[in-house]
Amino acid sequence: MEDVAKGNRSPALWLKVITMLLLVLCVCCAEIPHRENKPHQVRLQVTDNHVIIRNGIVEVTIENPSGYLTGIRYKKVNNILEGRHRSDNRGYWDIISDHCPMDRLVTKNFKVITRTDEIVELSFTKKWNSTTDYHKTVPLNIDKRFIVRRGVPGLYMYGIFEREEDFPDASMDHIRIAFKLREDRFRFIALSDSRQRIMPSTDDRSSSRARTLAFKEAVVLTNPSDPQLKGEVDDKYQYSTENKDNKLHGWISDDDAVGFWIITPSSEFRAGGPHKQGLTSHPGATSLCMLVTAHYAGKDFDTTYKKGEHWKKVFGPAFIYLNSASSSNDHRKTLWMDAKRQLNEEIESWPYNFTRSQDFPHAEQRGEVSGQLLVRDRYTDKNLVPAQSAFVVLATPGDAGSWQRDGKGYQFWTQADTKGHFDIKNVRPGEYNLYAWVHGFIGDYKLDLNITIQPGNKISLGTLIYDPPRNGPTFWEIGIPDRTASEFFIPEPDPMLVNSLCLDEADKYRQYGLWDRYSDIYSHSDLVYTIGTSNYSQDWFFAHVPRNVRNNTLRPTTWQIKYNLQEVTKTGTYTLQLALASASFAEVQVRFNDPDVVRPHFTTRRIGYDNAVARHGIHGMYRLYSIEVTGNRFEKGENTIFLTQSRSKGAFNAVISKWS
Repeated sequence: MEDVAKGNRSPALWLKVITMLLLVLCVCCAEIPHRENKPHQVRLQVTDNHVIIRNGIVEVTIENPSGYLTGIRYKKVNNILEGRHRSDNRGYWDIISDHCPMDRLVTKNFKVITRTDEIVELSFTKKWNSTTDYHKTVPLNIDKRFIVRRGVPGLYMYGIFEREEDFPDASMDHIRIAFKLREDRFRFIALSDSRQRIMPSTDDRSSSRARTLAFKEAVVLTNPSDPQLKGEVDDKYQYSTENKDNKLHGWISDDDAVGFWIITPSSEFRAGGPHKQGLTSHPGATSLCMLVTAHYAGKDFDTTYKKGEHWKKVFGPAFIYLNSASSSNDHRKTLWMDAKRQLNEEIESWPYNFTRSQDFPHAEQRGEVSGQLLVRDRYTDKNLVPAQSAFVVLATPGDAGSWQRDGKGYQFWTQADTKGHFDIKNVRPGEYNLYAWVHGFIGDYKLDLNITIQPGNKISLGTLIYDPPRNGPTFWEIGIPDRTASEFFIPEPDPMLVNSLCLDEADKYRQYGLWDRYSDIYSHSDLVYTIGTSNYSQDWFFAHVPRNVRNNTLRPTTWQIKYNLQEVTKTGTYTLQLALASASFAEVQVRFNDPDVVRPHFTTRRIGYDNAVARHGIHGMYRLYSIEVTGNRFEKGENTIFLTQSRSKGAFNAVISKWS
């Protein structure tokens, strides 16, 4: 290049320079998805049967007046959605309820809310009628909204659902938006930086190509259309993620170098707290925007709506983002990185200021709550310690920890910094309680004060103190108080039952059949853990499950904790803390030093519906039991606690437990 600057015009040198510039240009084009330089105006076309919105980048077709999303045209793909399906099975809202097994929320009325060159917002509505709709559809007034903006490659969707006071009782266990993409094109999913893979097709899961495992959702692929998937396990629950991480996921068409992404910049309308898990994708190019789900919670999750209660909630908006890249070996990474960039833009724009429903407050109509949370640890050298990285939640008023069971209200959460400071922004007007849990400490914090958010107000709560439930110094502890079993021993899966998406150490717990590995490892006797000698990362199995003794005969299991007490106060009272990260149709019985005593000192009785072990979850619903024990039950020297998981009707009768 220096020779050129000096006036050397050698043809060979110029050719080299031009080649270098072309290479740089090609690399740049491969890394930046195509964007429109001159955005077209947004145009709306209404017919008797369809409504079509175009902005020069995407063309969105919605059935009129049902509100079903039937077509998305983008780039060379005439329809992103699966055209072989019926119109009600491409892009749709649905609710699973006791009133209707699956209500796809067909609407009866259509209205244009906004129509300008910059934006079009449409509304599809239906009012529930007790005469014509009883036991046919969910007792719910429906308003489904669609928005297309100028220069934006995608569409926004949100729903406004309302129950009037005279509506009958109903449960709504699952609320979601589902998208069935073209299977012949979309075969690759991306859930996170590390969770990405080629997916099997619907046909790959058929009886001629797969073998069903312990439940219908799980199959091993015996003759898939893509040979590289042969022998792998596929189960939709292996693609679950927590609310706090469920902001971006999608599918890629390798043939077209096109990405389809669901972006959720806020989780305020989701339920169950930051750690609530939900589905993201199904085989068969199905992408899900989960809004409410009873998965990983079950009947303990409150999704029951009573007659006499008025309820109204806005779900969304979620952004359906489309992008493209030049076809190259690296187009998947290019599309994923661009989708992450777009997610950040959407988060910065939240709450959106272009929606036209009075039920969705804009930024100036919201409030903010801040403060500092400290922990008073009375039995360490430091009396007050910052609640570092604590999860702080504003949710419906209730008992401490009730936020994880709340399936109906709005929730706003954040993580405290290293000093325990927290700031929850963009809170909708309403009445809330403030809750928290702190990594490394058992129990739940709740501020005994109702917090009323009004438009524009900023509330500083000052310094708050959490007193964990401790009655004295801790003699010993198994595990870390973090509400998961991630630090415990997670076995290697059966090599014949592996999903390559879960090979990363952080995702190993998602592998199929880990519950059966307990019987392989402890084939003749149950787990024994010795305080001071055993290591919980190697010696404490992550889930307390039944043991398969022979011919699929299941038996209750009794684990032992052995420990030494140098002194015992016979007249004193000791506390055994049992923290459960999950429970499913299980019962934990506790006995001290005598495993044969008929009546246990303590029992949880039958608890739990979260089914987290079967659904490859490392946690479900959190529970804490403080068990008081008189000193006369202990001996100076060696002692043993016997822990029996007494339910064994199924392989998934299990708890995930931590003890101190």
